[in-house]
Formats: sequence, C-alpha cells, structure tokens
Amino acid sequence: MGFLRGVLRSTLPFLIGIPILLVLQAVLDEAGRQDLSLIAIFAAINVVLAVSLNVVNGFTGQFSLGHAGFMAVGAYTAAKITLAFRGSQMLGLPEDLSGQVVFFLALLAAMFNAAIAGFLVGMPSLRLRGDYLAIVTLGFGEIIRSVIENLKTLGASTGLSGLPRLTSVTWAGVGALATVIMARRLAVSTQGRALFAIREDEVAAEAMGVDTTGYKVRAFVISAAFAGLAGGLVVHVLQLSTPRSFTFIRSIEVVVMVTLGGLGSITGSIVAAVGLTVGLELLREVQQYRMVVYAFLLIALMLLRPQGLFGTREIWDLSLFRRFPWKKLGVATTPGPAGVAPTEAGEGEPGGPP
Repeated sequence: MGFLRGVLRSTLPFLIGIPILLVLQAVLDEAGRQDLSLIAIFAAINVVLAVSLNVVNGFTGQFSLGHAGFMAVGAYTAAKITLAFRGSQMLGLPEDLSGQVVFFLALLAAMFNAAIAGFLVGMPSLRLRGDYLAIVTLGFGEIIRSVIENLKTLGASTGLSGLPRLTSVTWAGVGALATVIMARRLAVSTQGRALFAIREDEVAAEAMGVDTTGYKVRAFVISAAFAGLAGGLVVHVLQLSTPRSFTFIRSIEVVVMVTLGGLGSITGSIVAAVGLTVGLELLREVQQYRMVVYAFLLIALMLLRPQGLFGTREIWDLSLFRRFPWKKLGVATTPGPAGVAPTEAGEGEPGGPP
C-alpha cells in the first residue's frame, strides 16, 4: 500500500495537470495570443531552473554558479538530436507525432548528458564548501561555453540555427510539473532529510554517519539533469542554440530567483520564477528603465525580507492548508525541526494511516 500511495502521489499531478495544459494551449492558440504563450513557456522554463537549483543551493546549503553550463550541455544535446532526425518518420508514425517522440527522446538525452556533466563536476568539487565551490562551478560554466564557441560541429560562436519549434505550453508545463514533483518527493524522502541535515550543520551530519559528499553529489546530479531539461526546452522555443544564451549572467538570474523566493522553499522558487518572468514583460513598455526598476525592486526586497518571500516555508505549511483533512486522503505530515521540510508518514508510521 505504501508503494502504491507513493506512485499515486507522483502520477496524480500529471493526470490532472496535462489535460489542463492541453486546454490552456488550445485556448491560447485559438485566440492567437502567441505573446501569452511565450510568456507562459518562459515562466515554466524558469520554474524548472529555479526549483532544480534550489535542490543544491536551498536543500543542501551549497552555492553553485554553474547552472548555465548544465543548461548548455542539455541544450546542445537536444538540438543535435532533433536536427539529425528532422523530417524523418519513426516506426511509421505521422511526421508530427514522430517529431514529438524525437523531441521527448532528445529531452531525455539532454537530462542524461547534463547529469553526467554534473557528476563529473560534482565528484571533485563538492568536497569544497562555500565560496570555493561557487568559484569551481562558475569556472565549469565558463569552460563549457568556451569549448562550445570553438567547436565547429556545434556551430562555434554562431551556434546551431534552424531548430524546429517543438517547445509548447504543454511541454514546458509538464517539465515544470515534473521538476516540482521531483523536488517535493525528494524533500520528504530519507535523501531529503540527509540534505537538510547537511544544510543545517555539515560537520554534525558527518559525525552522525551521513555520507555528506555522496548526498551532495546526488543532489548536484539531479539538479544538473533538470537544468539540461530546461536547456533543451529553451532552444526549441528560440529555434536557436548559441553560447550567448548560457553565460554567467544566466546563472546569476537563476540564483536571484532562488534567493528571492527563499532558499529551501519550492513554493518560493515557483512564485519568484513566475513573478520575475511576468514582471520583466510588463516592464517592457519602459524598456530603457526596465532593468533599473528590476534592480531597485530586488534591493528593496532583500533589505525588507532578506530570507526571501517564503523563507524555508511552503504554501502547504500555511494554517489554511493545515486545516485540510489530509488523513482522509491517506496522507499525513510530520513536522520536522525549524527550517526543515516535513516528511510524509507512511503506513504503520506515527501519524500515518493504520
């Protein structure tokens, strides 16, 4: 029963979310609002980036500045695959459906390659802490960009153009949904508890027998994989993959989203990613002052609420959600210590169903 309940918790959001995304996409296409579609797509991609980085910077308490590098690995992997199979039909499927299947496989390959890159970077660098780790991950991102700029097979500095427009509201929304579910399931798992322990006091966690380096590497690999997913999605909406899209500034933008929402808060990362994406679009009317206003708002928020919008809390920690009869649905939460996400009590556990 416990296993089936866990599967249901992971699949139910997709069963509810995918039909809603399909309807939303159909409505926007019918209305001809491509501008709103693009805003929704970029907001969802930023959610993928912010929530995935929060696994490292928020859950584990590390400081990574290499997210753009993992995006680049995923972006170029997906771009090369879709360009190689463009116009081909797989297993006799119609061309449109075949293109969607190829895109799905390209995104999986993007996540896989980005995860390998995360492992290769994480194994030696995650023995470091604080500023030293930030410098190493920043260097990795710049190395990746420099390598791409000098490889003719990847289009060098001009990049790869002519990519098919495959990223839609549905694809981006499913990617964001998968990232949020991953983060939530991770936070309430044994792995998540170990990550929170490392964040609170790494020396104490290691003294209690936690394999701190191993857990940090796993978190880094997971975070890198979903950054690769975001890279694959973004280049197939821009129809161009260029090194200029994956600079140090891109990593800083994602760090800002995570810090603004609250380190360790999944809800905060979502709200900050969507809010900044929509806010910058609304400020497009005053193009010359847009970044100035953006900077002043960030400074004001950091002065007034330095812990971020949500701190380490989640929306389901609010009293309104605590009154909801979760036990009737077979779900119970057991609060953890301050600043640590709650765990879900399973069958036979204290607070769980009998």
